[in-house]
Amino acid sequence: MKETKKIVLAIGGSSGSIYAKLLMDRLSKLENIKVGVCVSKNAIINWEIEIGPFDAKHYPFDFYDANDFNAPFASGSAQYNYMVVCPCSMGLLARMAQGVSNDLSTRAADVILKEKRKLIVVAREMPLSTIHINNMLLLDSAGALIMPASPSFYSQPKDIEALCMTVVDRVLDHLDIKQDTYRWGE
Repeated sequence: MKETKKIVLAIGGSSGSIYAKLLMDRLSKLENIKVGVCVSKNAIINWEIEIGPFDAKHYPFDFYDANDFNAPFASGSAQYNYMVVCPCSMGLLARMAQGVSNDLSTRAADVILKEKRKLIVVAREMPLSTIHINNMLLLDSAGALIMPASPSFYSQPKDIEALCMTVVDRVLDHLDIKQDTYRWGE
């Protein structure tokens, strides 16, 4: 029997809700995956501005309040091996880099890092200040993978969703999820 892959998804409050939506759409179609989702209040506001109504019932995931420290992934013993922060604001990135566990997203990131598991940060901001870059360097040094939401164009995406999927596909690659997607030179 195949082992269940346990993933934490933190949806931060920056622009770029489409990345989180496309990631959840793709993950919801997979088997042997357990996803725990933490959505900030600002994330819901941005989602509704950018996409429309946010409805957790559309997804087969476990959703947790931003301050629910009883969520399983608030502890390393629950053995969630992956965490994606998508999209990630620079404020959330800074709190994770400094180890400030003041909500469930930052606590989960702290747990993933201390357990030496995979933290993927889909950073959404431009331009970047020296503070942003230094915080990214701190997270990278702690073992996180910084993946700026920088879509690629060489696959000649036909619409905004296809363009954004170039970022989501790279995230899925780093979650060790096999997929059929555009590959350079193939």
